[in-house]
Amino acid sequence: MQETIDQLRAVNQPVPVPVELPDDDDLVVIEEEILIPIPKDLKTFLKEVSDVVYGSIEPVTAGDPFLHTHLPEVTANAWAEGLERHLIPICADRGSYYCITQEGEIVHWVEGELLDASWQDIWQWAREVWLQS
Repeated sequence: MQETIDQLRAVNQPVPVPVELPDDDDLVVIEEEILIPIPKDLKTFLKEVSDVVYGSIEPVTAGDPFLHTHLPEVTANAWAEGLERHLIPICADRGSYYCITQEGEIVHWVEGELLDASWQDIWQWAREVWLQS
């Protein structure tokens, strides 16, 4: 995990208005908004690297409710498109969603179907998908 965090920090691109990292209180509010617990790995991801700007995909954020990547907004959109409500999207990507299960596995949902591709955890996904985008 720490190695992946360090890799993401190393490639972070400067932006005029940086995204704020959330704190535990922010995550409690989000859990109340989406009515589902946020898995531990996703909480760590949001608190440690959700401010990183890199590559062609944009993972969810939790610090600024006005961003299009804000977790409750992305979740509401995904669920409205038919994503099963036990899955939480971690990234919207050209009409598909990468999602986390309550057990921490990452799955890829495209047009109403889960693909065979999956990642053991959000850190493997970050290395193999986000850092490669």
